[in-house]
Amino acid sequence: MAEPIDDGIPSCRFYVAFNGVTQAVFTELSGLAMELTVEDVEEGGNNHFVHRLPGRCKVSNITLKRGMTKSNEFMAWIVDMAKGTVKRRNVTVSLFSADGKPAVQWSFANAYPVKWSGPQFKADDTAVAIETVEFAHDGMTDNPKTPK
Repeated sequence: MAEPIDDGIPSCRFYVAFNGVTQAVFTELSGLAMELTVEDVEEGGNNHFVHRLPGRCKVSNITLKRGMTKSNEFMAWIVDMAKGTVKRRNVTVSLFSADGKPAVQWSFANAYPVKWSGPQFKADDTAVAIETVEFAHDGMTDNPKTPK
């Protein structure tokens, strides 16, 4: 009997944990990307092709967005970084589906904030104030098991 087709996970919200402790809920995540560079090596005397060898793996910064809260932990973290106090943390992002169940999890080693953006204010606007945090990290892994 064939296994049912997985139509994908409808995203709902993202829980973010530092060093194993859940800190915040975000509504948008971007930058989940890994790229393997390719090195072209030309072989002397062989003009029919170029060897294309796998090189280093590059990862992108991740960007998280959420509605502003009373907590200023992310802004305080980047202010500390700007003052020279480097605090790298292992960051885990867990995707929860619309039914409230954990679906997938990504881990980012030695992450630190490189950009924090506050909301854009307009006197006639009633939209939620959005906080944006961008993190650099040493590498990304996924956890194929359902998070706890």
